[in-house]
Amino acid sequence: MKTLGLIGGMSWESTIPYYRIINEAVKERLGGLHSARIILYSVDFAEIEACQSAGDWGRCADIMAEAAVKLQLAGADYIVICTNTMHKVVPEMLTKLQIPIIHIADAAAAALKKQGIRKAALLGTKYTMTQDFYKQRLVDNGIEVVVPEAGDIDIVNHVIYNELCRGEIREASRRQYAEIIGKLKKAGAEGVILGCTEIGLLVRAEDSVLPVFDTTVIHAARAAEMALED
Repeated sequence: MKTLGLIGGMSWESTIPYYRIINEAVKERLGGLHSARIILYSVDFAEIEACQSAGDWGRCADIMAEAAVKLQLAGADYIVICTNTMHKVVPEMLTKLQIPIIHIADAAAAALKKQGIRKAALLGTKYTMTQDFYKQRLVDNGIEVVVPEAGDIDIVNHVIYNELCRGEIREASRRQYAEIIGKLKKAGAEGVILGCTEIGLLVRAEDSVLPVFDTTVIHAARAAEMALED
């Protein structure tokens, strides 16, 4: 079994499911008392968010690379970034590493294609929905991407940072997300990517008129699969 190096804390609420899902997958595969080999480096999200807001992605890259290098030195075979947005700095991180990063957008694209979906709605932070670092990765994997209109992008982003990352789950926000997903279905989306690891805490399958692809679940399952590959 390979050792997974998790970079968590962005936010810690969505890091907890990673630990559970990976261990459940290993137990299911190997049985008995087996569990995953995991090293967790949890960052201070306040520092990360301040850099995001200031547009200081260079500092974000430095923080993430430092965490990844420490995990590598501790014996990790793979890096798992437990958030979607910070995959923006993967290219900079890889210049400092000798081990791979399991990319969340690649895992999401594979899950979509397995279900025959070629056009997907993307919900996430404003950075994930409006910038190309994530969307282009999906496009390169053969997935056409649809994002909300500007006003809805603001709503989705606000709920993530001001509610979900603070552990607040509100029914009113769940209804807002459901309405936004409905609009994206009318725009031709065949499924919806929960492209922020906190959104799965709010949006359930029964809340969506589209098939839901929760990147937390997909990414963690892919990490467990790679840890167990021969």
